[in-house]
Amino acid sequence: MDKKITIAIDGFSSTGKSTLAKQLAKELSYVYVDTGAMYRAITFFAMQNGYISFEFFDKETLIQSLPFITLEFKFNAAAGFAEMYLNDVNVEKEIRTIEVSGFVSKVAEIDQVRTKLVEQQQEMGKNKGIVMDGRDIGTVVFPDAELKIFMSASAATRAKRRYDELVAKGDQVTYEEVLQNVQERDYIDTRRANSPLAQAKGAIEIDNSDLNREQQFDMVLALVNQVVKKV
Repeated sequence: MDKKITIAIDGFSSTGKSTLAKQLAKELSYVYVDTGAMYRAITFFAMQNGYISFEFFDKETLIQSLPFITLEFKFNAAAGFAEMYLNDVNVEKEIRTIEVSGFVSKVAEIDQVRTKLVEQQQEMGKNKGIVMDGRDIGTVVFPDAELKIFMSASAATRAKRRYDELVAKGDQVTYEEVLQNVQERDYIDTRRANSPLAQAKGAIEIDNSDLNREQQFDMVLALVNQVVKKV
């Protein structure tokens, strides 16, 4: 496949955006960027430094710290994917916890955070041949992407998937906790003033409540092939 396109995948939390994006990138030999990991890394930084907790959120200090935060994806050959490094430290495992999930939507609401990360994301994708997933890829980061996908599923289905993942990792969580987290993130993501989660113009919606990973992948790969033929 000689022609390179930009693939933007948006959608609600725990819809399997990253899994699909990784599959596509591997199949197409494209660059994969998990923008959620970038927001999670900044959230983890805020937690590490005591800027955010259930009682308070020191947004101004976090904003002032942004110039001193460096984010980088480094490919892990053994794992088969790129891992997130925060200020040269691998935080891939730390940013995937339920605790980080509980704060990430609040951090992602901050205009200065979004501006910093959108600029980095647009720079990463300037040469096309990229698969990027997140909340505002088709609407803000790459509104001219040749293929835009919007993924959805019921909150209960998404919470069950996320719960199973966390339990498999050894995390001590309850299904009710995860469901509440999913619902809270949906509320914040769709109602924030800056770049709210929404289906981009021209995006194809895929409700994967009743699809397995293979069915979903085959469906989207077929869409990719259709788009590339038209480019």
